[in-house]
Amino acid sequence: MARELEKLLSNLGYGSRTEVSKMLKAGRVCDADGQELGPKDTDPGGVLLVDDEPLDLRAPAVLVMHKPVGVVCSTSDPGATVYTLLPPRFAARKPIISPVGRLDKETSGLLLLTDDGPLSHRLTAPRNHLPKRYEVQVARPLSGRECEVFEAGGMLLEGDDRPLAPATLHIHDERRCDIILTEGRYHQVRRMFAALGNHVEVLHRAQIGGLLLPADLAPGAWRALRPEEAALIPL
Repeated sequence: MARELEKLLSNLGYGSRTEVSKMLKAGRVCDADGQELGPKDTDPGGVLLVDDEPLDLRAPAVLVMHKPVGVVCSTSDPGATVYTLLPPRFAARKPIISPVGRLDKETSGLLLLTDDGPLSHRLTAPRNHLPKRYEVQVARPLSGRECEVFEAGGMLLEGDDRPLAPATLHIHDERRCDIILTEGRYHQVRRMFAALGNHVEVLHRAQIGGLLLPADLAPGAWRALRPEEAALIPL
């Protein structure tokens, strides 16, 4: 199809169609054999090189990131966002790669990003009850009643009109625990502990479904989700 390379590269955020056309005319795009590709060439598929670097992930793409504290899951916040951790062109992709759900600014841990809207919807839809595990550190010693209250379900948070689903709590010591949720309401973990008179000081998402935060990802690092990792969550 004529101009399909222009469309591909533009949709991946490399520039406008005009800018991409100039890139192709300048010989900046090659196939895996080093053959330069021009504006009228068809997409050969497979590996392409742009300025001698591998082409970004084609759509649909799924990324896994270790979100650090201090950045937000937003495209428009004036401060640091998850997009400041990605190549700048990622914010110009069509469709854009977006976080699957959100972690607030002071929460770290496992974050998935994708340009696949239906996939994102499946992963965040409340009816699918996808479990997510968070590591929590609270300001004051746990009272001992948190397990009973959270696991019973029915807790009604201020401002909500429906009760929470049951959540599983594993206590490690007097101030540290893990909590497993099957829903994702606004600031849910923080609000749950606040309702019992405590304050969450540290919150870290360690797991989504069967997928653990990869050990090779330092805070702020990201990469494509590997097939064996994708098999651990209901993609």
